[in-house]
Amino acid sequence: QVQLVESGGGLVQAGGSLRLSCAASGSIFSISLMAWYRQAPGKQRDVVAVITRDGSTNYADSVKGRFTISRDNAKNTVYLQMNSLKPEDTAVYYCRQTLGLVNYWGQGTQVTVSS
Repeated sequence: QVQLVESGGGLVQAGGSLRLSCAASGSIFSISLMAWYRQAPGKQRDVVAVITRDGSTNYADSVKGRFTISRDNAKNTVYLQMNSLKPEDTAVYYCRQTLGLVNYWGQGTQVTVSS
C-alpha cells in the first residue's frame, strides 16, 4: 500500500518562497507519474504541476515561471519549489501518485500567502 506524506507548507508573505515535499512509501515511485494539486476553499481541486517518470514536466498556466516540480527517485520524494508566491496561491496542496489507472493521494499541506 502506498502512503504519501506532504510537508513544507506554512504561512508566507507575498513574494516569498516555500518548498513542498512529498515522501512516498512503496517500490513503485520511480515508475509513477507524480503531480501536485491544490484546492482553495470553496473551489475544486486543480492540478498545479506534473512530472513523468523520465522527468518531463508540465505546469498550470497560473504557476508557470514561478513553480518548479522535481523528483528524487532515490529518496522516493517529489518536490514543489514555489517562488514569487501570491495570495491567490493560498490553498491546501496535495501530492498525487499515479501508476496505470490507480491514484494515491496524500493528506495535504496548507499554504497561506498573506498580502
